[in-house]
Amino acid sequence: GAAPAAGASGAARPALEVSVRGASEAERLRTSAQAVQVIETVEAKRQSADLGEVLSRAEGVGVRRLGGLGSDARFSLNGLTEDRIRFFLDGVPLDLAGHTFGVANAPVNLIDRVEIYRGVVPLRFGADALGGAVNLVTDRDTRGSRASASYQVGSFGTYRLTLSARHTHEPSGLFARASGFLDRAKNDYPIDVMALDPESGRLSPSRARRFHDGYLAAGADAEVGVVRRPWADRLLLRGFYVAHDKEVQHGGLVDMRDGRVVSPPFGEVAFGRQTGGALLRYAQPFFGKVRLDALAGYSYVRTPFLNVARCTYDWSGRCVERPYRGELEETANDQSVHQHTAFARINAAWSAAPGHTLRFGLSPTRMTRTGRNLVVADPDKDPLTAKRDLWSGVAGVEHEAMLFDGRLANIAFAKLYLQGVRTRENLPSGLLGDVDRTIRRMGAGDSLRFRFTDALYAKASYEYATRLPTPDELFGDGGLVVWNLHLDPEVSHNVNLGVTLERAETAAGQLRLSANGFGRSTGGLITLRRHLGYSKYGNTLSARSVGVESTAGWTSPGDWLSLDGHVTWQDFREGSTGARIQNQPYLFGGVSARAQWPGIAARGDVLSLTWYADYVHAFLVGPEDHGASRSKAEIPSQLVHTLALTYLVERGRSTVSSTVEVQNLTDEKAFSFYGIQRPGRAAYAKLALSL
Repeated sequence: GAAPAAGASGAARPALEVSVRGASEAERLRTSAQAVQVIETVEAKRQSADLGEVLSRAEGVGVRRLGGLGSDARFSLNGLTEDRIRFFLDGVPLDLAGHTFGVANAPVNLIDRVEIYRGVVPLRFGADALGGAVNLVTDRDTRGSRASASYQVGSFGTYRLTLSARHTHEPSGLFARASGFLDRAKNDYPIDVMALDPESGRLSPSRARRFHDGYLAAGADAEVGVVRRPWADRLLLRGFYVAHDKEVQHGGLVDMRDGRVVSPPFGEVAFGRQTGGALLRYAQPFFGKVRLDALAGYSYVRTPFLNVARCTYDWSGRCVERPYRGELEETANDQSVHQHTAFARINAAWSAAPGHTLRFGLSPTRMTRTGRNLVVADPDKDPLTAKRDLWSGVAGVEHEAMLFDGRLANIAFAKLYLQGVRTRENLPSGLLGDVDRTIRRMGAGDSLRFRFTDALYAKASYEYATRLPTPDELFGDGGLVVWNLHLDPEVSHNVNLGVTLERAETAAGQLRLSANGFGRSTGGLITLRRHLGYSKYGNTLSARSVGVESTAGWTSPGDWLSLDGHVTWQDFREGSTGARIQNQPYLFGGVSARAQWPGIAARGDVLSLTWYADYVHAFLVGPEDHGASRSKAEIPSQLVHTLALTYLVERGRSTVSSTVEVQNLTDEKAFSFYGIQRPGRAAYAKLALSL
């Protein structure tokens, strides 16, 4: 139905779209004890919305963007944001798998489904996640041969291309898979500004196009190996290379007046990333009761950042020269950061008795970082040149029980978190010295699912979760953000409770309902604090979050019409003062409708029309003062519509789809962050082929 693209749990699909293998795996996850939501991308692959838009249509999920395609995005799940949520590609940390441009910009046509784990993260990921995890799953099928391609073109100079293919030689078990993508966007959409008149020196309302916001990304990967051999169920080697470049139109803080941007733009600031690496996977059952899944990998990331202009730009692109260099913070940077990471994941499962499985996990990671800022003439005085070493590990044990003929499922687990830091920094004496630190923490949790009927079940879960400090938080950026090796891990008590009615068939059609409540009590939140002339990360906040989220869906008899909706309310407040956490949406939701007409031109053809409406309620940008909240700057309520017309042709296993889509249909003036206007009305066309 329409919901699938929106991610409503258990949303129906027309029979012609069902992939039995993929659907069964998604169904197994949905009905497990895990606190997981599964979004299948069958519809999204045919439409032009990027992965960020697809995720934002799921309950409890927020994706806030700094612009168009390629822009930075803040992902939130049940109130917790950014590094407090961990991201994976086929179980590998996303930044170590080549996708360093973020989850929102990942090519949706290379993703089969998305798994969203809410607050309670399975042991197999080896993750130090505070608020949950998101796993992007590609085509992991190793049987037969398949190929696919997609091409999209649209407003604001947008072009997107994906290619993928795989083949298995069954007699020998030899397997090969390859994929690639190319994304390009100018992002030159118009925004409302207060432009400076060079003659009068006054600011006046104007309409200007963004002129320095381009994005270019490309990547390729190949995987070869053997499958289904007596000595290896899977032995696969993957290599990848991904690069992207992004122009920066403005900083993260933008001033506004009467709904128009006042801050001057950037005209030359840019950054990028080049990532390469390799990954070896091995999976094999032993003695009929034990299964080993292991992987080991290496990745290299180079991150250049350029901020050396001697100009102040206005919104017409005009340059006014000045005596010093640097547009951002008036400090010049011509730097590159180099990061080498080696990692492994080892998971073993033992079926000790019928209905009981014991799992063990170990996930070590070792990272080394160094860099160079060419603006600093003497390398010995460049803080980026210091070698910084960081190692971390997550180990644990997990017990899963299936009782009462599978009606009751329970997963109990315990985890150990380790982190060690070693670097050379300026000591109080003024000399360089070694700085070492080691962190140890414990965590535990439990997940339970009870099935009342085939369609009705309830879930409850809890985890005492830990997030270790990241390299950026510990080591700074070598510029305005200085190091702090004394950060403590963030911790959180995470609770979920929900009930789901999945695919209940009635004479009036298929019904889908779910309601979930959640609570988060977090301590030691790491935030960036500004000081005189520099910034530093510190453990500054405790917070608590409670909320409810609900979905509802209906598909008519014959699957010709599907209606779906979701809504989320969350209350995220500081633990000490009780004030609402600033700059955080607290009420949002969406609805979708999809009508389809099969057999328009021939048997197996389907014409479908899909409508989405996404709503975010107004929220304050600054701190909430008692009795004076309306005087604070706020991001207004917004309702954004999307309409897509798709024609699908299916012949056997082959499908061809063509889509015309209009996003922001009513040209709503939309914001994700204060002063940063999102694209207006935009039209796209997309062609997708699967063989």
